[in-house]
Amino acid sequence: MNIERLNRRDFLKAGAVVSSFMIVPRHVLGRGYKAPSDMIALGFIGCGRQSGGLRNRFLDTQETRIIAASDVYAVKQETFVNAANKWYSEKLGEGTYKAATGIKDFRELLSRKDIDAVVIAAPDHWHAAMAVRAAEAGKDIYCEKPLSLTVKEGRAMVNAARKYSRVFQTGSMQRSAPEFTKAVQLVRSGAIGTIKKVYVNVGGPPKVWDLQSETKPEGLDWDLWMGPNAIERPYNNELAPAMDAKFWPKWRDYVEFGGGGMTDWGAHMFDIAQWGLNMDSSGPAELVYSEPGKGLVYKYANGVEVIHRPMEGKQHCHFVGTDGEVFVARGELKTTPEPLKDKVFNAGEAGVYVSTNHYKDFLNAIRTRKLPICDVETGHRTASVCNIGNIAYGLGRSLKWDPVKEQFEGDKKANELLGRSMRKEWKV
Repeated sequence: MNIERLNRRDFLKAGAVVSSFMIVPRHVLGRGYKAPSDMIALGFIGCGRQSGGLRNRFLDTQETRIIAASDVYAVKQETFVNAANKWYSEKLGEGTYKAATGIKDFRELLSRKDIDAVVIAAPDHWHAAMAVRAAEAGKDIYCEKPLSLTVKEGRAMVNAARKYSRVFQTGSMQRSAPEFTKAVQLVRSGAIGTIKKVYVNVGGPPKVWDLQSETKPEGLDWDLWMGPNAIERPYNNELAPAMDAKFWPKWRDYVEFGGGGMTDWGAHMFDIAQWGLNMDSSGPAELVYSEPGKGLVYKYANGVEVIHRPMEGKQHCHFVGTDGEVFVARGELKTTPEPLKDKVFNAGEAGVYVSTNHYKDFLNAIRTRKLPICDVETGHRTASVCNIGNIAYGLGRSLKWDPVKEQFEGDKKANELLGRSMRKEWKV
């Protein structure tokens, strides 16, 4: 750097880089680890069961520093922070390496200038309130799927990301898995002819509240856990289980907090259907409801039908074309004719974005300021397919949908369900 041109701001920035660089022992840098000044500083919002896997995936990239974590449940926050610091301690060869700190209120985390991006792993009813505020705070965002609890909240997330020029990756990580990439390449390349139907096998809509009030554990701020919800519910262990629980939290099963299997696994498998149909910026034109338990048919303007089958068992996406079929599930790809599954595609062929690591793809997008593989608009459109399906199920009738206006045609009641009442403090 030309010392004669070094102003006070540049000097302070340079000093900060030197300071952060010096906290790592010199021998560490010889192991292939980046200096902290070259790494992306992350803050985690939500430290429950899902966050552990995300934490490890981001740490494994060796391109990030997790420097803060926030949760309303003290023991979960502490467990997360300790695990992150243990990882750094073991990898960097130090006896104690304090990398991450715990913060109860995520708004305090967002106010920190040393955090580049946030990973949102809170329950679905919190996603929009957190993501919109993260964008306003100038943070890039990785948010778990399903992206939003309602269509209107999803659009608010897109608008905020665009307004503040934020990189936003949706956690639909199947888009970075080889079997799903190959499936979409086959479909988009015309290898099975013109697509006629797509079968999506995931669970059904959420259920009404049926839990009893239980004694709230120490260290849990239940009012803050409820957050944006205007409808209050009492604490129950099913919603925010203890650290040693052997089951996934069941808040996603209830309409106040999630969208049932329709959004939980639907955000994965409807996402692949949308990707394969090249509908990442659009959606269906009609939803045809028959009777309870018999599924739902989404009709697209191009004549393709996406058929939801609310069944138990292996979740999958099954494309049926005029010249063949593609069946894809996690770790499984079947084609008709069978040799199609061995077809080799070059990167970018058939107009398909190829990512081999969902987390590195996000970090690369932060550095290049390009869209990641599952941008916020994409995540919003997939979540919308799931959410409007839940509306059709809830009303028990067929609906006409305008994917441009994001409204139902001639159905006031259905349109009222595109949003929800939120506490004033958390409105988006």
